[in-house]
Order: sequence, then structure tokens, then C-alpha cells
Amino acid sequence: MLAILKKELKTYLVTPIGYIFIGIFLLIFSLFFYMTIIMPKTVNFEYLFLDGATILTFVVPVITMKMFSEERKNGTEQLLLTSPRSIVSIVLGKFFAGAIIVAITELFTLMYFFILKFFGRPSLQVAISTLAGFFLLSLSYLSLGMFVSSTTEHQIVAFVITIGAFLAMWFLPSVLPIFDVFALMYKFQNFAIGIISLSDIITFISFILLFILLTIVVLQRRKSRK
Repeated sequence: MLAILKKELKTYLVTPIGYIFIGIFLLIFSLFFYMTIIMPKTVNFEYLFLDGATILTFVVPVITMKMFSEERKNGTEQLLLTSPRSIVSIVLGKFFAGAIIVAITELFTLMYFFILKFFGRPSLQVAISTLAGFFLLSLSYLSLGMFVSSTTEHQIVAFVITIGAFLAMWFLPSVLPIFDVFALMYKFQNFAIGIISLSDIITFISFILLFILLTIVVLQRRKSRK
């Protein structure tokens, strides 16, 4: 797993992908910071993330679209699947590499907290809760995007389908209660008001594990056909 992790991290940091993700995220986040914090003259750090969470819908696919689709397109997937490494280690290596990029990006958002700290007294407890919930939400989106990438060899297709899936997660729960399990944004809103619920944490972790397992199943079936 470590070999895959290092390889993927190197890909993100050597190619523009990682920097594009971080750059786009912080650019849009800065706009939200101005609109939701500076203009209303508030020091509520969580407001930034409640509005800024929508950014994940459009920037997470930048990372996930190439995770497996690029391997298939370049013909390197066969080498990857027939290598001594297990499918589990391959999937986890790619997932954790993406998670590290997300974590680095989220660390940059602390600068907004310190700006607010300079001008007022934002709640540290709510800030920590918000950041924890945002990270879980990001990992959930990352796992879903990775699964989509494993099902196609076209990066653009993976990008579009992933965005479509994220948008569906916004609206389907309000239309059909059966999709409440995918209402991750509502779960995140609890974190953003300082409420850390065990059931919400379990929901996020279950969602992440579900799509990691589905990705493993997809790759395992494809490996068995080779």
C-alpha cells in the first residue's frame, strides 16, 4: 500500500492535478469568505464551511477522475492488477493519497480562522467540529468519486458522472426518504453547529467503507477476467 501511496502522492505533487485542486478550492473558498464573513461582518467560522461545502461537488472530481480511469486508458491497469500487490492495497493506497491532498487543502483553511481570531473571538470548539465534519464529508465524496473512476476509462466521463452523483445526493433525500442515508450534507450541518453525533460519524464512515469496498469488487472482477 505504501508504494502505491507514494506513487500517487508523487503524481499529485509533480503534475498540476494536486495544485489545481488546492488552487481552485482556495480561490473559491476565499470568495465565500468575503461574501459570508467579511461582508456580513461576522466571526462565525462555520458559516464559511456551510456555504463552502458546495465547492466539494465540483473540485473533488478533479482528484478522483483519474484515479483508475487513467490507468485503464494508458494500459497500465493490467500491470497494476497483475502485480504482487493486492487489490485492497492498491485501492487504499490511491484513497489515502487523495485523502492527504484533501487534508493539506483543509489545513490551508485555518488561515481564515486566524484572520477571524485577529478581529474577534470565533468559537474554537465549533471550528474544530466544523473541520472534522468537513474532512469526513470530503473523504465520503472522495470514496464515491474513486468508485466512479474505477468503472470507466474516460476521465471526463468520470468527472461528469461524479458531479452528477454529488448533485443527486443533494436532492434525492428530499424527494425519496429511502435516500436519507446519502444526505451527507445534512449530517455535516450538525458538525457545523458544534454537534458531534456518533450516529453521524458512523454514517460517514459507513459511506466511505461502502464505496471503497465497491471499488475493490469492481477491480477484483476485472482482474478475474484477465
